[in-house]
Amino acid sequence: MNKPNGMSGIFTALLTPFNPDYSINLDSLKKLVEFNIRSGVNGFYVGGSTGEAMLMTQDERKLVLKAVKDFAGDRVKLIAHAGSTATDFAVDLALYAKALGYNAVSAVAPFYYGHTLQAVKQYYYDIAAAADMPLFIYNFPASNGFGLNADIAAEMFEADERIAGIKHTSTDLFTLRQIKRRIPRAVVFNGFDEICLAGLSMGADGAIGSTYNFMGSRFVSLYEAFKAGNIEKAQKLQNEASDIIAVMCRYGVFQCEKEILTRMGIDMGQCRKPFLPLSSEGKKAVSDLLLNL
Repeated sequence: MNKPNGMSGIFTALLTPFNPDYSINLDSLKKLVEFNIRSGVNGFYVGGSTGEAMLMTQDERKLVLKAVKDFAGDRVKLIAHAGSTATDFAVDLALYAKALGYNAVSAVAPFYYGHTLQAVKQYYYDIAAAADMPLFIYNFPASNGFGLNADIAAEMFEADERIAGIKHTSTDLFTLRQIKRRIPRAVVFNGFDEICLAGLSMGADGAIGSTYNFMGSRFVSLYEAFKAGNIEKAQKLQNEASDIIAVMCRYGVFQCEKEILTRMGIDMGQCRKPFLPLSSEGKKAVSDLLLNL
């Protein structure tokens, strides 16, 4: 299988807005999709960590997948995150995404039980075989204890041509480089926003990030500057973004993102429990950040 068309550039890992009763706020979700498309992003990563998918029921996850596809149509590329603790749940979501017309699916490795490497690989092979569409491995070792290296990746890409790429949410950019060198057809997205430029410099085809929800245009400019060879401009944009992210990390990244977007006119509600509400200090920090956006 060749590289999937259009799978590069800046993809927003979409947040999920909630109503006061924590039901999904579809009106705000539509506004968020439109705002991001206007900012110039190339696609959306739907139902991932940023979207609080692991705090949702299976039906709620499907509702978000359908709504985003309805709102975005074919204007941008769409990757559906289907990862779960159970293979059957992941396959169910992947098949649903395929039926909706998503361009690719993705999955974080099954977590909590400490599965063997062979079990994790089989989980991905089962999803790929069932969905029969491009699959992106979500490499997030800090979250689930499974870390993809170049040897494992090469084996998996060789075993199933439907495995098309990786969302590399790790500060280990040497591994990113090694994967790109070992597997020329692999599409690799950088996952941590604060090192977006570093990931691109090590060979990433693009980036998937949560702060793109409210500053996608900044990262689109960064990506375009990098591709044009204007490293000074790209570094300036990365430094500005990283300074913002450093503040958000003190108070809760998702809580800050939702507060920022709410102040910008898209009512995002609160994060679901057990996330705590943004503190008064966090709200003050958001007020200061908004002066620089």
